[in-house]
Amino acid sequence: MGRIKLLICLLIWTSMVELAAQDRYAVFYKFKPQVNFSLDHPEDFLSQKSLARRTREGVVADSLDLPVAQKYVDEVDQKSHYILYSSKWFNATIVVTDAERVKEILAFPFVDRVELVGHGFIPNPNARTGKTIYDSARNKFCPPTSESARLLATNEEVYDFQNNLLAIDKMHEEGYTGKGVTIAVFDAGFPGADVASPLVHLQGSGQIIGTRDFVRPWNQNVYSDNQHGTNVLSLIASNEAGKLVAGAPDANYILAMTEEVATEYWVEEYNWVRAAEYADSLGADIINSSLGYLDFDDPEMTYTLDDLDGETTIIARGATIASNKGILVINSAGNYGSSESSLSSPSDAKGILAIGSVTRDLSVSGFSSRGPTGDGRIKPDLAAFGSGTALIRANGQVGYSNGTSFSAPQIAALAAGLWEAKPEWTKDKLVESLLNSGTQADDPDNLLGYGIPNFFDALYGEILNVDGNEKAVEWKVYPNPLPGDELQIYFGNSLHADFTLIDLNGRILEHKSLERPSVKEPFSILLEGVKSGFYIIQLQEGALIKQSKIVRQ
Repeated sequence: MGRIKLLICLLIWTSMVELAAQDRYAVFYKFKPQVNFSLDHPEDFLSQKSLARRTREGVVADSLDLPVAQKYVDEVDQKSHYILYSSKWFNATIVVTDAERVKEILAFPFVDRVELVGHGFIPNPNARTGKTIYDSARNKFCPPTSESARLLATNEEVYDFQNNLLAIDKMHEEGYTGKGVTIAVFDAGFPGADVASPLVHLQGSGQIIGTRDFVRPWNQNVYSDNQHGTNVLSLIASNEAGKLVAGAPDANYILAMTEEVATEYWVEEYNWVRAAEYADSLGADIINSSLGYLDFDDPEMTYTLDDLDGETTIIARGATIASNKGILVINSAGNYGSSESSLSSPSDAKGILAIGSVTRDLSVSGFSSRGPTGDGRIKPDLAAFGSGTALIRANGQVGYSNGTSFSAPQIAALAAGLWEAKPEWTKDKLVESLLNSGTQADDPDNLLGYGIPNFFDALYGEILNVDGNEKAVEWKVYPNPLPGDELQIYFGNSLHADFTLIDLNGRILEHKSLERPSVKEPFSILLEGVKSGFYIIQLQEGALIKQSKIVRQ
């Protein structure tokens, strides 16, 4: 019996040593030979919706779209403990293996290089409990402060403030709810998202068109693990009055688990890229990612500011590829606080929108990461309410939390409604319209970028034309938010215009005629005695009418 016990102990010890030696590696290939697929027939490996997006964007399928050569994967598999997946954009396979077998893999003539991307393999999910990094993917789920609770109580619904800030309410009144737009959400899990009452409509109407766990590819259930993904999804897709009505409840969704909460290694960035490939193949229009990477459990993987140049990190390169294929990538800026250049990647990526957070007084949230990027570009790009945001928890109930994780999905919902309204717009045109609608569009900075966008200015804020007159009519309202009393408005081609101030309940608070000495100068109006809050201003010149939301500080 003693010998049997000793043998069992030795076997267990041997298995544990072998398991401990297994790490995750990226195997990069030199070539990409094809047997079954050709760029002449992209319909064989891309969905019709993906092809339609490429047509709209003027993008053709290229070698990045072709799959990794299966014969390479099969040979690498022989030297691996497990194949997690292959990335066609990076022409690489993510494997679980040990250092000795890595040497054998490197000997293959078709292998370019092998990089360590993660220590261990699916460790205990509680391994990092108590770690103090405050990252977008691991926000503290905080109830509102007493001040926030008091302010929320003044609204009809707890979500009115965050929706009205972006004019989501007006977007819905216009009939735009994201229908026909496909949004991919990358996160750490979506527990309760299949049964929570504000989100259950997604199941009944077939709006979930794809789900995948890229952390554990064998897991078929994304409605598990960390509720962060549920919180984020709720801010785009919820549709239950009295709990939460979000901006794009009628959009289609792809849910992908890419974040491994227990550890932090480069492999999670590869998970993200593989999820982006998956979303692209299904025809995603928008990717919402409330994730960010800067420091890692292996210090040698940790990034410096120089690395945040939009071209260095794995995830930034992947996000740029997605953007180049016509996908609007929206990512949280990060929660690393008030220091300069406190971004996490991929918020540094080129061609995407990085989203910061504002408080109820519309100033930058203390936790919100700031720019510039490592190469000096302004970031974040836009901002939304992220301090005490109303959202849905895994149990289906309303909760409140802080973080750029929760400002980013609100912008994704706004973008979906705009794209429904203007399906002919390219991704770049949509980005331009969102940026131009920002409250700081004339003077962007590294705190809030172009500021807080809104539906009306993004949809209608471009140069207008007067019927029967080819002369351009400019519309510009500033400053917005309005800190003082004097508001300046460029509008029309006349010296006279009628001004109306309307509250968000549709009541007319003020109506008067305005004059100016020259059409080259703006109209000026004093809003003395007008309380802080949100208002609609309207100017009319004959048949020409223009409206915009302003914020009175």
